[in-house]
Amino acid sequence: MNHFLLMSHSVFPTLDIKQTVKFYEEKMGFRVVEYLDTNEPHVCLYRDDTEIILTLSNGQKVIPNRELYGYGYDAYFITKNQEELQQELINADVKIVRPLNHTDYNNKEFVIEDVDGRWIAFGIKQE
Repeated sequence: MNHFLLMSHSVFPTLDIKQTVKFYEEKMGFRVVEYLDTNEPHVCLYRDDTEIILTLSNGQKVIPNRELYGYGYDAYFITKNQEELQQELINADVKIVRPLNHTDYNNKEFVIEDVDGRWIAFGIKQE
């Protein structure tokens, strides 16, 4: 089987891009690159091998998946060393909505809520 897919980037629309950038930079440790003077204004957030692209929501409030559909995360980042990462985020006053645990689908994960109300999971499949 050919492998065509290399990696993925999450795209998060946001009502207040400056507020969202501040959260991800100051609380989550992401590096910020702004492209706000382009035809499609956006901001790229980088941490390790992960990228998040922030776009403008055209004045619409962000509605997380759990509100739209009754459950679900808005992003899932494959991670190692969840204990250390969770503690780092706790120390930065990031809201932990589900502390580190083993799920019934055999993942070890924890979940945070970002400044826009998105639930983001950090986890990995257990063998």
